[in-house]
Amino acid sequence: MNDKSAASVGDNEPAVDTGQGSLAQYVYAQLRQEIRSRQLASGDRLREVDIAERLAVSRTPVREALKRLEAEGVVRFAPPRGFVVVQLSAKQVMELYAMRKVLVGAAARFAAEQASPIEILSMQQVLSQLEKAKTPDEVAGLNRRLHEIIVAAAHNEYLYKSANVLVDALNLLGTTTYSMPGRIKAGLKENKEIVACIARHDADGAERAAQAHVGAATELRLQMLFGGTGT
Repeated sequence: MNDKSAASVGDNEPAVDTGQGSLAQYVYAQLRQEIRSRQLASGDRLREVDIAERLAVSRTPVREALKRLEAEGVVRFAPPRGFVVVQLSAKQVMELYAMRKVLVGAAARFAAEQASPIEILSMQQVLSQLEKAKTPDEVAGLNRRLHEIIVAAAHNEYLYKSANVLVDALNLLGTTTYSMPGRIKAGLKENKEIVACIARHDADGAERAAQAHVGAATELRLQMLFGGTGT
């Protein structure tokens, strides 16, 4: 496996290939990126004809791309509106965070066993950027980048693919937990501990630190869902 970040998979596929498969991949990548960047938000309608016109393709690759996103749980077919970006229920959010805890922990463990010096240096460079970041969205973006590097450094193809799907689902949540008071400082401390464990090849410590990081985020997400803070 190479060192591509989880967010980059498929995002730069060309549209010039006349094959329907390549065009469907192009549309899929474009729509997924728009969901990740929140250009498309939960509940937004995805009309085949509009997407086809906007991306200069026929409706067939659009339909194929939407079916693929539906299979990944990112969009759903909701008659009579058609396809819409998924809105997660509170139960689904908790299930998502439970899976995130497992995957992030496993990624940190494998990275501690497999990461190269360059990969560790990349993690440390992102930590340096996190120390200077101020806004919740900026911190959230760098936090995603750090964990993409950790996932890539795990060198496990199946973990990599699973993490990709998880990132897409997390982006359906909208407001980041880094908007909560004190989270930026606490999250930085947690991420430093994860990277420190990976750097010294402490697999047990890296897994524990990563799971604690997600556990803290889960508690904040619960507050945002049920405590009247955030949306």
